[in-house]
Amino acid sequence: MTANQTVEATRPTNGGATRVVSGTCHHDCPDSCGWHVTVTESDTGPVAVKMRGNPDHPYSQGELCPKVNRFIDRVYSPDRILTPLRRVGPKGEARFEAITWDEALAAIAERLHDVIDTYGPEAVLPFSDAGNQSLLSVMGMDSRFFHHMGASRLVRALCGPTVGAGISMTNGTGRTLDPMQLEHSRLIVIWGSNTRLTNRHLWPTIEAARAAGARIVVIDPLRTITAEAADEFIQPLPGTDVALMLAMMHVLIRDGLVDRAWVDDHTIGFDELAAHVASWTPQRAAEICGLDVDVIERLATDYGTIRPAAIRSLIGAEHHTNGAMFYRTLAVLPALVGAWHDVGGGLSRSVGTYQDELVDEAALFRSDLLAGREPRWLNMSRLGEALTDPALDPPVQAMVVWNANPLVTVPNAELTRRGLARDDLFTVVHEQFLTDTARYADIVLPAATQIEITDVVPAWGHLWMGWNEAAIPPRGESCSNTELFRRLAGAMGYTEPALFDDDETLLEHALGAKVDLARLRADGWVRVPYPDDGRPFGSGVFPTSSGRVELVSERLRGLGQPALPDFVPPAEGPHGDPELRSRYPLQLMTPKHHSRFLNSSYSQLPKHGPAEGQPFVELSGHDAAIRGLADGDLAEVFNDRASVRVPVRIGNRVRPGVVSIPWGWWASQHPDGRSANALTNDTLTDWGGGVAYSDTLVEVRAT
Repeated sequence: MTANQTVEATRPTNGGATRVVSGTCHHDCPDSCGWHVTVTESDTGPVAVKMRGNPDHPYSQGELCPKVNRFIDRVYSPDRILTPLRRVGPKGEARFEAITWDEALAAIAERLHDVIDTYGPEAVLPFSDAGNQSLLSVMGMDSRFFHHMGASRLVRALCGPTVGAGISMTNGTGRTLDPMQLEHSRLIVIWGSNTRLTNRHLWPTIEAARAAGARIVVIDPLRTITAEAADEFIQPLPGTDVALMLAMMHVLIRDGLVDRAWVDDHTIGFDELAAHVASWTPQRAAEICGLDVDVIERLATDYGTIRPAAIRSLIGAEHHTNGAMFYRTLAVLPALVGAWHDVGGGLSRSVGTYQDELVDEAALFRSDLLAGREPRWLNMSRLGEALTDPALDPPVQAMVVWNANPLVTVPNAELTRRGLARDDLFTVVHEQFLTDTARYADIVLPAATQIEITDVVPAWGHLWMGWNEAAIPPRGESCSNTELFRRLAGAMGYTEPALFDDDETLLEHALGAKVDLARLRADGWVRVPYPDDGRPFGSGVFPTSSGRVELVSERLRGLGQPALPDFVPPAEGPHGDPELRSRYPLQLMTPKHHSRFLNSSYSQLPKHGPAEGQPFVELSGHDAAIRGLADGDLAEVFNDRASVRVPVRIGNRVRPGVVSIPWGWWASQHPDGRSANALTNDTLTDWGGGVAYSDTLVEVRAT
């Protein structure tokens, strides 16, 4: 089946009137594709019978990915939750009984009031992420509800914020180059991103640039499908990239490849940076990164001599304890060669910051409903700790989960599982399927899918904000996220009018000042503001305190961080704690490796998960031979956090000393009921609030 073929639903209809409804994909993916849903009227109401890409969409141009091609299967899956459920067995056994919404809301309100009366509102923890990244679904009503309550607040920084926090310390903003401008580039360095898999609609632009003469270099600790398509692939050890960048700076300065005129006019701190990187020779970096010296010399020379030069990165590389420093250092490179002066030059990552200009987040969040209170913040990356720490005051006694499946997506997941298993923890989950997390819930509430709601979808991989029109009513008794919190507010006895605004009002509050909503609805998308000449910093002015690129950052010095870009080896890394490394000599990566499910979505569906095979651990032939492992053997991957049993795959994607378990499968799909994130590190990054998944040491042995 090709990407543009339609997917026929398996549900019979009476052949009534047919209509086509336009919408926008809601997944936490940079592509935010446009789609068409064909709906047929039946004797039981509207039925979605097929979905295809919208050929007029300015970015996705009619192509949908393999998972969304089968989205109708998800909507009509026999396993979908369509009524509220109440737990009747032990947590984790997934034994539930169907109840009414009135019964569910009454039970939730009674328990939440008990928790608040006994421990205070901070004992309630809201937990959500970007399971649906549409505007109202991700931020429409929940903040108002929990602000009014006074519940704990959640630092949502699993992915993304660390990138912006790092780049802003150099440039004063997280804004970067529109990735579509790569068509003008003549050197494209894809650093720590698997574009062909996770950003597939950008790849034709990169191929067009190559056809016009561009050279494509991929830098990644894993040999991905993007690496296989590159003109050159560079494979450093995980977490050592900053050392490679510092050596590139050394070569650029040593060989006179710096654009001194641009540097003198638009940066501060060059002399200090030059003195700092004088000791960062290619030889020094080669030993740290596990690369040949000539590879580093060639990369730096190409970067300093080919213009326009662009670096493309997304969020994968932030998952190290030095994750923010990675992006702070990466942002220095374009400044040294004057890349921001060129059309098609600079650094490209998320363009969500441009979308944010149109959204009045304050109007949605309504921080005034806190009424002067300052509830504590808990970091979602440390959920297991928050649920099990005996010193936490007040303890988390109730948790409401929506838009997320933390038992699969959060690091140190075995600690989270122990927290969710607490008999005294009351958990509510709003979901479409009985996920690993929902299996531990006391109450499960049915959630609507994207084709059952009307919303607006800001993109972070391109410049078009999209409209999503509901194609069919919510199936069964499911409801949208905003409707969920309106119902909870009523059940709690709250009377604040802002807690009951309808979706049309919410969208008007959020976008009405800058977006013609009627026009957006009619057209299907609107292009967000971006410089007409394609250069985000063409004027050479940056929103730092100095108005320049800050090669030396006094803001970082004030935070107790290095003022100059520097390499600090992660404790759980190839150059970290020697004692820990002696026990666990292998670096674990947990990448996305599949095209038919996204994060923890789709993997349980029969035409998605089985098509991707099964979870596995991939080792180099060298590391497998040392451990007496053969392809297909069942092995135990373990560290101090947990152990996971998975089949062995021997291949060339990983280098010696590195192993990989692709993530996204649910724990119930693993042989021993533990997912890859049972092993991963929940240490927070240097700044930005992110988490060091990829700084994880393990050992592997035969079972």
